[in-house]
Amino acid sequence: MFHRFLAPVLGATLSRLSIKSIVCVSLITLSPLSMAQNIVSQNSLNLSTAIKRTMAQHPSLKVFKFRQSALNGHQQTQALKPAYNLAFEAENAIGTGNFNVLDRATFTLSLSSVLEMGNKRDARLSVINHRRNMLIAAQQVAALNLLGEVTRRYINVLAAQERLQLANDAAQLTRDTLAEIDKRSRAGVMHGAQVKRAMASVGQATLTVSYERTQLSNAKMALSMLWNETSPSYERVDGDLFAFTADIDFNVLFANIKKNPALLAIVTKQRLLESQVRLAQSKSSANITWSVGVSRFQETNDMALSAGVSMALFTAKRNAGAITAARAALDEAATNKKALLLELRAALYQAYSNRKQAIFTVNSLKNSIIPTLTLAFEETRLAYQRGRFSYLDYLSARQELLFSRRTLIDAAALAQRDGANIEQLINQPLAVVGHSSLNNSGISQ
Repeated sequence: MFHRFLAPVLGATLSRLSIKSIVCVSLITLSPLSMAQNIVSQNSLNLSTAIKRTMAQHPSLKVFKFRQSALNGHQQTQALKPAYNLAFEAENAIGTGNFNVLDRATFTLSLSSVLEMGNKRDARLSVINHRRNMLIAAQQVAALNLLGEVTRRYINVLAAQERLQLANDAAQLTRDTLAEIDKRSRAGVMHGAQVKRAMASVGQATLTVSYERTQLSNAKMALSMLWNETSPSYERVDGDLFAFTADIDFNVLFANIKKNPALLAIVTKQRLLESQVRLAQSKSSANITWSVGVSRFQETNDMALSAGVSMALFTAKRNAGAITAARAALDEAATNKKALLLELRAALYQAYSNRKQAIFTVNSLKNSIIPTLTLAFEETRLAYQRGRFSYLDYLSARQELLFSRRTLIDAAALAQRDGANIEQLINQPLAVVGHSSLNNSGISQ
């Protein structure tokens, strides 16, 4: 999710990936969360830096250069033409009777090789080329998944920061309450038991602050581990947890699902399997083995030229099973593509509907519920200080307000995570999709 400014970063950090992979992967993680945070403040981290560090250090992307080297080696091997064979043969040598000496032996020196029929070499190279395309697709999938994970962990840190701030606010409220109750207890207008309850409330709030601080530390550590940093070098992350892109119609989102690297990988695999079918078909053409040689007859000191050819019989019939197996694998890939498309649609709809509900919850809480509860709490506190409301009324109003603020944080984090999931599924930032949909509708921005 979230980046208007990440394409240059990804272009630098993904320099070892293919151009196609860079273009595809650099579209992930764009959102208002980091649009307002283009500059890293002191002791803080923004999403751009987190992604840059992860792409440079995470080992899951480094393995592809070794796989590429392995493919280069396979290509070098598959590009070779059939080898030439040099043979030496001695006949009628070291026997019995008239053949107990080498005078009647025949020595033959021959050269042989194979003529490949059916364009087998081209078929082999085609398979290697499509394997290389599969490797590029795997790079895209791995990089996209990694970027999605960076985004989700970044959101977790942002949400943990908000929860810690809420816990601190709640602790301050309990301390203020304790001071007020203690004052009224000294004046003799409140029982001492209320003071003890307020003291216990302060203790519980302090425990909550400690818990939320630990959760923030855990979230920061989980994020830092993506670039192999065992101790976070930043104090906080930048971003607005409560900023979202405009809502986009589901059909518009689904129209972009074809850009999902997993779907592209299946298409690439289909092409690989098609090349394997062609390779299997090429093996139905029997190779021709040829040989030429020179023979020397020791008994007469004469020399003679020899030549021969041979080929296997019934090759096409013997190869029919391999062709059937290759075609079955191709048909299976086509079925898998349809199944994956259904899974992607279901996952996209779930993320879409969950995000829409979460944003509705956030807006309702921010615009209506929390302002109302804030006013109610202030009025209840004032009435409590004047002795018109009970301590229980005051506690209830305070808890309702704190609970709503906690629900707001959770809903915003859920909306951001679902937005990241959508962008990962369509391999497009929501801001770009929304901009394109508006332009296609003829609406100017």
